[in-house]
Amino acid sequence: MEEILNQYETVHLSDAKIWFKAGNVSDFPTNRGGCIKYKNKQIAVFNFARRNEWYACQNACPHKMEMVLSRGITGSTEDIPKIACPMHKKTFSLADGSNLNGDDLKIATYPVKIVEDEVFVGFLD
Repeated sequence: MEEILNQYETVHLSDAKIWFKAGNVSDFPTNRGGCIKYKNKQIAVFNFARRNEWYACQNACPHKMEMVLSRGITGSTEDIPKIACPMHKKTFSLADGSNLNGDDLKIATYPVKIVEDEVFVGFLD
């Protein structure tokens, strides 16, 4: 199970070397997530239209090791954009991956940029 989580590592905007085209803006539902595959990773991409922002994170729930975060519920806590895992309702910040329930588990996040109507997710390699 650890090998699943070990493949995910947060990428900061300034560190992104590869910008992978995830699809067109119209390919992603508003205020919900969609899933893409990049190499051996499943990445959840969120068009958080209520905030006029885009986010990406690992799709793997760090608690149950299931690929479900793209199906979670988006929202905000104290103006922090979040995703709630649909399996156990643990919430994670979409901004930095921290666990908003106070647990040690966290998720990897990735930068997203929109160029014209195309969605790109940033990776290290």
